[in-house]
Amino acid sequence: MTAVMSTSSKLPHWPGWRDLPRDARDTLFLLGVIAWTVLPHVPHLPVWCMGLTAIVLLWRARLALTQRALPGRWVLMAVLLLSAALTLWTHRTLLGKEPGVTMLVVLMALKTLELRARRDAFVVFFLGFFLVLTQFLYSQALLVALAMLIAVWGLLTALVLAHMPVGQPALRKAAGLSARCALLGAPIMALLFVLFPRIAPLWGVPQDGLAKTGLSNTMQMGSLAELASDDSIALRVRFAGGATPASQTLYFRGPVLTRFDGREWQAARAVFTSGARPMAQLRGRGPAVTYEMTLEPIRLPVLPLLEATDRAPQVEGYRFDQQADLQWRSERPITDRLRLNAEAYLAFEYGPVESTRSLASALELPPGANPRTIAWAAALRADLRYANASADQLANALMEHIRSGGYFYTLTPGVYAEDGGLNAIDEFWLDRRQGFCEHYAAAFVVAMRAMGVPARVVTGFQGADELPQDGYTIVRQSNAHAWAEYWQAGRGWVRADPTAAVAPERILGSRRLRPAPGFIADALGGVSPALLGRLRDGWEAVNNRWNQWVLSYSSKRQFELLKDIGFQSPSWEDLALLLIAAISAFSLAGAAWAWWERQRQDPWVRQFSQVRRAVQRLGLASAAHEAPRTLARRVHSRFGAQGNALAALLSQLELQRYGRDAITRPIASLTRALRREARQLERVAGRQSGA
Repeated sequence: MTAVMSTSSKLPHWPGWRDLPRDARDTLFLLGVIAWTVLPHVPHLPVWCMGLTAIVLLWRARLALTQRALPGRWVLMAVLLLSAALTLWTHRTLLGKEPGVTMLVVLMALKTLELRARRDAFVVFFLGFFLVLTQFLYSQALLVALAMLIAVWGLLTALVLAHMPVGQPALRKAAGLSARCALLGAPIMALLFVLFPRIAPLWGVPQDGLAKTGLSNTMQMGSLAELASDDSIALRVRFAGGATPASQTLYFRGPVLTRFDGREWQAARAVFTSGARPMAQLRGRGPAVTYEMTLEPIRLPVLPLLEATDRAPQVEGYRFDQQADLQWRSERPITDRLRLNAEAYLAFEYGPVESTRSLASALELPPGANPRTIAWAAALRADLRYANASADQLANALMEHIRSGGYFYTLTPGVYAEDGGLNAIDEFWLDRRQGFCEHYAAAFVVAMRAMGVPARVVTGFQGADELPQDGYTIVRQSNAHAWAEYWQAGRGWVRADPTAAVAPERILGSRRLRPAPGFIADALGGVSPALLGRLRDGWEAVNNRWNQWVLSYSSKRQFELLKDIGFQSPSWEDLALLLIAAISAFSLAGAAWAWWERQRQDPWVRQFSQVRRAVQRLGLASAAHEAPRTLARRVHSRFGAQGNALAALLSQLELQRYGRDAITRPIASLTRALRREARQLERVAGRQSGA
């Protein structure tokens, strides 16, 4: 042990977990829990904060192993001031989420250098609990919740150890006790989650605001191709009746891009109306399809609903309005995971059937951009076959040109128009003829406009996974797609997807292109692609249950629950009364359990009381607060060598309670041996007094 306490400059020797002093063991365990709690915050912390925290925790671990003195307060004050200055320099403020979390991590790390008493440890515990809570400001994903559950368990275990100051209780024992305490509180936690009123916007924390999205209010050549390798889920859809419509009908409409400056397509300015009739002038044909959608955060004020959804879905905290171009827009970006119900017409017409001034913006072409494509389209329009052709006929001509013109569908066409992009469509349409969906959609629209037909680009998602998961059809970011619309007199706006002409399998079968896999991905896929696919699907199904039943639990779901248990027209008052009644019932049950526990006696205390009564018959008085070792000394003093056996048994009784491998349940054989030795000494004392 002297070697362990050495204060040499070398790294301390690791003696083994079981041979560590109690203080060192508990401190190292607490430092490990703190490191685990801080770990999920690493992506959100400045580099200097991560480095400082690691240095402080390692420093404190070394001090615990070498039993050296903790640093003085002036050292801690200097580091704290430096951390505050670095936080101010990094975030330009000391207020807000990011600087607040940064300072919280630093304070908790520095507080470990002040662990001189239990009250200091309690401060670290509660800072740790608060740090667990702050992680949900960044993400509420299932893996994060599981990691934070382990962190809470570790902090509770450290808290239990702090309340067991005597002896050296095993970590397993403290961890088991903390787990039982947490399980006892789990019903109350579940009750509060289910019944506590969720009044927006006071309830809830930000969702995963950094989630990626395949949608944007702008589009440039190659922008959507970058998302082909992103297999994260964009949205989930469940259709009434359980039957998923054909893949070629699954178009989820996002931003509609009308303005074009030669390099970039941009969305038209949103206009919100209060009229009952949608501005899109939608005319559905056939029955509507009812569906439920769970949409991941997209950070855009656009709701990518199935074409063509005719009524605004009701989502708490959001207002949606249908624009003249059929897209649904919100007054603020969608930063939450939304769950909604809607109806859509898969066969429909919309828009004005006669020419109006609103169509003029869909004819504009930037001057000087793509002159060869415009000339090519003008020549096609001048052909005698198309002199009096309708917009439908011109669109079919472009589709046939794509099918037979040697075009190729690829994710890696290379960079177009290195001169700045003004002639990118010329290079694609007339020279290289290789591209992704946005290349074909953009070139189609430019050609249609050059022939005098109003046209525009539509972005969104097309297609879905072939097999549903847990009853939901999965649409991924890699389903991001761009198509075109043109205006036909008498019909309105008509969808045209040039990708279907060059790569029909992309539209008919949702066969998304994939970039060339890396070495590791290729090796894993070669082992068992089916197994990897099943594992991914299983995890996504579990994650969907978490999203549906936990993250999407709202006031609407609360009222639905009240209806299920018998409330005809539930209100906030009914919810509050039910919550009060449930909490009262739990409180009465807890009070009854506490009363019953108070009547119980610690088994070891009961065992020791029996031993004390047996020893008192020997004429040796003992108080209730005295330890067994005190009785052992009195026995040895009174009976000498004859009392060695009883004294040894008393020492064993103390180790049973306070030793390294302490237990709480009495050992019956030890109790019998103590009584037997006490009776023998009593007979010896009787013979000595008779003599």
